[in-house]
Amino acid sequence: MPPAGVATDSPTATTALAGTARPDVVRRPDAPDRQSVPRICAAILDLLLPHRRASDPEVNATTADFPLQLEQLADFVAAGDPIVFTLPGFPCKSPNPAKVLSHLPDEGERLSLTFLDRLCEEIGRIYEPGAQILICSDGHIFGDLIHVPDEHIDQYSDALTAMIAREGLSHLATFDLRAVLGDLPFDEKRARVHAKYAPGKEELREQVLTDEETLRLYRGITRFLTEDTADFAGTRSALQRDCRRRAYGVIQRSRAWGALIAEQHPRSFRFSIHPQRVGAAKFGIRLLEAADAWMTPWHSAVLHRPDGQWELLRSEEAGRIGRLVERDGRPSHYETS
Repeated sequence: MPPAGVATDSPTATTALAGTARPDVVRRPDAPDRQSVPRICAAILDLLLPHRRASDPEVNATTADFPLQLEQLADFVAAGDPIVFTLPGFPCKSPNPAKVLSHLPDEGERLSLTFLDRLCEEIGRIYEPGAQILICSDGHIFGDLIHVPDEHIDQYSDALTAMIAREGLSHLATFDLRAVLGDLPFDEKRARVHAKYAPGKEELREQVLTDEETLRLYRGITRFLTEDTADFAGTRSALQRDCRRRAYGVIQRSRAWGALIAEQHPRSFRFSIHPQRVGAAKFGIRLLEAADAWMTPWHSAVLHRPDGQWELLRSEEAGRIGRLVERDGRPSHYETS
C-alpha cells in the first residue's frame, strides 16, 4: 500500500516555523529540538530549489519565498515524522508516436524516478527520519480526454511500479484510480470523481480570463493536446477548437484528482510537474533537463549525449541525432557517440 499523505492544492499545515506541532500530531521523543526546526526546514528547501520548475525563472528564489512549504515541512520536522511529498504525474505515454518510443515507461521514467529517490536520500542526510514520495499517477482520471485507452494506462502504471521495485527505489510508492471506488468501470469512476470534486466549467473559464497561472496552464495543456493528437480527421482549426474544449476537461479532472487524494491523505508537501511561481501552494519540480519547461518524460524520449548529459526531446528529433538503444527487448532511449 502507498504511504499516506497526498497534498492539497492549498496548504493544510498550520505549524508555525517556530516548530510548534499541530495539535493532532504527536511529537516523537527523538524529534529535533524546537530551535532546530527552522534550520532543518530551510536546509531541505535549499536542496529542492536547484530543481524548481518555475513559471517565473527570472526570480532568484530563496527559501524565504516559500513560507507555505516551510510550514508544511515544519509540520513533519517538529513532530519527528518522515516527510511525505506527493507528486501527481506519470500518467501514461503520449499517444503521438512522433513524441515517444512506446506506450510503456522507458529510460526517461527510470532516470526521473531515480532522481526522486536520490532526492529523498539527500533529505535523509539532513533529517534522519527521511522522506517519501507518493507518485499519484493520474492517467486514468483523464484518459478518455487525452485519447489513451485504459489498458495502456494500466500497462504503463504496472510497469512503473515494477521499475520502482526492480531499481530498489525504496523511498517511492505509487497510487492511481484503481485504488478508488472498487471494481467500478473506469468511465463510471471518472464520472463520479468529476461530479463530486471538479470545479464548474464556467468557474474555470472565469479563472482563465482573470488568473495568469490558470491561463498559462490552459494554454500549455491545449498545446500538448494539439501535439498529442496524431489521427484527427478534420481541419487544423477544428482540431484546435476540440483541444481547447478538452483542455478545460483535463484541468477540471486534474483538480478533481487533487481534491480526492487530498481528502484521503491531507498531510503532505505537494510537488507539481507543471511550472509554478514563487509562493504558490505547489512546488514545481524538474525531473530532467529540457529546453521546454513543460516537457516531461511521458511526452518525449531521452537523448544521452557524449558528455554524459541526458536531455528530453521529441522522439523523432532525438532519432535524427542519435541511435536507438534497447533494454530488455524494448526501446529505451537514444544516444550519440
